[in-house]
This record gives sequence, C-alpha cells and structure tokens, in this order.
Amino acid sequence: MNKPQSAVGHCLDVQSLINAQPLSRYQWRVVILCFLIVFLDGLDTAAMGFIAPALSQEWGIDRASLGPVMSAALIGMVFGALGSGPLADRFGRKGVLVGAVLVFGGFSLASAYANNVEQLLVLRFLTGLGLGAGMPNATTLLSEYTPERLKSLLVTSMFCGFNLGMAGGGFISAKLIPAYGWHSLLVIGGVLPLLLALVLLVWLPESARFLVVRNRGSDKVRKTLAPIAPALVAKAASFSVPEQKAVAARNVFAVIFSGTYGVGTLLLWLTYFMGLVIVYLLTSWLPTLMRDSGASMEQAAFIGALFQFGGVLSAVAVGWAMDRFNPHKVIGLFYLLAGVFAYAVGQSLGNITLLATLVLVAGMCVNGAQSAMPSLAARFYPTQGRATGVSWMLGIGRFGAILGAWSGATLLGLGWNFEQVLTALLVPAALAAVGVVVKGLVSHADAT
Repeated sequence: MNKPQSAVGHCLDVQSLINAQPLSRYQWRVVILCFLIVFLDGLDTAAMGFIAPALSQEWGIDRASLGPVMSAALIGMVFGALGSGPLADRFGRKGVLVGAVLVFGGFSLASAYANNVEQLLVLRFLTGLGLGAGMPNATTLLSEYTPERLKSLLVTSMFCGFNLGMAGGGFISAKLIPAYGWHSLLVIGGVLPLLLALVLLVWLPESARFLVVRNRGSDKVRKTLAPIAPALVAKAASFSVPEQKAVAARNVFAVIFSGTYGVGTLLLWLTYFMGLVIVYLLTSWLPTLMRDSGASMEQAAFIGALFQFGGVLSAVAVGWAMDRFNPHKVIGLFYLLAGVFAYAVGQSLGNITLLATLVLVAGMCVNGAQSAMPSLAARFYPTQGRATGVSWMLGIGRFGAILGAWSGATLLGLGWNFEQVLTALLVPAALAAVGVVVKGLVSHADAT
C-alpha cells in the first residue's frame, strides 16, 4: 500500500493520502450523493421512451412525429456536457453539479405541463442541458475522492445508478402511467432532483485535487481533506497532486489533445459514440417495438426496464474486473457480446420469457460497458483536464445517442421490422469494441 508523502517539505500528496487510507464515511457520502445524481439523471433521460406510447395515444400523433421530442433532451445533453466540463475545470465540480441538478429537475417538472409537441420539445432540450452536465462531473468528482485500488469499482458502481434510474423509470411508469397519465413520471423526475439539490449544497464537498491544481489555498484543501485523515492533514504545510508538474498546459483543451492524450481522446469518443447508438435506439424504441410485436403496454414497459436493469447487475462486475485485468479488453469483450445478444433478441419473437431474458443479458453487456467508460476516461486524464476529458467524451457520445434515437424512427418509417433493426446493431457494437481495444494499445505504447 502506498504511503502518503507527508514530509517532503511538509508537502502532502493528495492522491497518495487517499490511496493509503481506508475508505472513510466522508468518501462514502460522496459516493452516495454522486450515485443519487446519476440515478435521477437516468430517470429523467429515459422518461420520453416510457411515456411515448401513452403520449402518442393521448395527443393523437404518430410515433414518427415523436422523433424530434425523443432527440431534444439528447441534443441538450450534448451542449450541457461540452460546456460543463471546462466550467468545472475552471470554477469547480460542486457548483456545476448543483446547477445541473437544479436545471434538469426544474425543466423536467415544467415538461409535465406541456400542452403540445412544440412546448415539450423546447422543455426537453432545456432539461437535457442539466442532464448532460450532471453525469460527467459526478464521475469526475467521485474519481478524485477514490483510492486507485477501488477507482473503477466505485465509479462504475456509481454509474450503474444511471441504469437503475432508467430502469426505475420503466417500473414506475408501468404502474403510474395507466393510473395517472404520462405527466406523473415527469413530475417525479422534477421534484426529486430539486430536493436533492438542497442536500448537495450542504453535504457535497469540492474536489481537493481541484483546489490544489487551481491554487485555492492550503487552508481550503486542509478543511476538505481533514475528514479522511485528520492527523496527517493537520501536519501538512502544503499539498500537491501527482501530475501537477507533469502537465504544464493551462488550457484544458491543450491538455486533452496533447501528444500523450490526443489519439486516446479520439478513440474514447468513437467507442462511447457507438455504444450510445445501441443504448438509445433500444431505450427509445424497444417499448414501441414490443407493442408492435403484440405485447401489452405493461409488458413493453417492463421488458424495456429489464434492458436498463441489466446494466445495474453487470456494472459492479465490470468495475471489479477493470481493477484486476486489462480494462480495455474487459470493456471490448462486453461490447462484442452486446452485439451478439442484441441480434439474438431479434430472433426471439414469439417467446416472451426468452425475449425478456435476452433483453436483460443484452442490457448487462452494453450498459455494463457504457458504465465503465467514464471510469476509464477519468483514469486516463490528469486533474487539470479531467472534467473536460470526461464530459467531452460523454458530450460527443451524445451524438451517438441522437443517432440511435433518430435512426430508430427512420428505420421504422422505412418499414424495417423488429428483427432487422436489432441485427443492424452488430455494426456499432463491433466498432465500439475495436475502438476501446486500440485505445488500450495506444495508451500502452505511450506509457512504454
């Protein structure tokens, strides 16, 4: 176990300190709060997919007309992710996170009272701004409070809150929408984040690594780190982080596109993009495809929720494996299996039990891989550009989400059936697997 550097000019290395200590209640609080942020992010993100059948029926519109509304939040998430990372690297993780939760909670609540497609489209775009800012900065903050030996496990476990939130939307909607209408899911998705934002203001700490890199003063760093190891922190006259001198660039984009990080950045983008093509085509259209195949509304919602719940079951296992084996190969294998099982789902019509089982396993594979990607990115980038690197991977990846949701509408409009749509997902699955494995080879070459 690494020992904290507590006596080189009385300068304490923040990451060495965190690595050397058992996980404290203070750090567990950060884990839980970040999990709740990501859980509610997932609940609001998936909402349109679950309310679409009821909304289409109540407003008397065809499913193709819902394509722009399906994509509106995803477009907002692109801008939210791309803008929030540089802000968090400059001004801090906590303020951006609290603002993100307020934005997506407030506009989700407003969306429940939309009267037409145009209003809903605008409100879902604004909701997406907050959704896009929440996840990458929760990932960044948590990664900066975790020891290296547990980083992938804890970050992927936190990230499975996103899948659990999406699955929760399906389970909740299956009960609430038939009884209270489509508005009810959006009301829940608005009120809960607004309450959480108040908790975050009081209980969520700023990143100590960020405070060191931005020279916010030893007293602030000491106060932030004290709950982890009071005696060691009290003795330190100053603080440092491992990469403080190694990465000299002040501009965050110069950091993530420097010679060491540039190619890896592009490969992370490719992998996450292709993974989200799969996730959002299925998230947005699986319930509708199920309805077209003869399933009831409750069955369609339940099986759609199983796809997300699969990610909850696998995320911890993926994180555990990443901390012990080559993380790039672990993720690549899960992407390949995702394509295989998505294809198998398309071949299982007529057997509802087999179909549900295969949807669950496909969700375990693709959502497990996607849950691991933010952890992989957070490990890859230095503190100076970590929030930007993670958020830009998630932001660029959102174009894959938009493509997935849009292509579902397009393929259905062209007359493609359930089997053909799911067979096509073999292509993005293979590209995602190749992208992450090659990224691992490039990173290894740079390291040597």
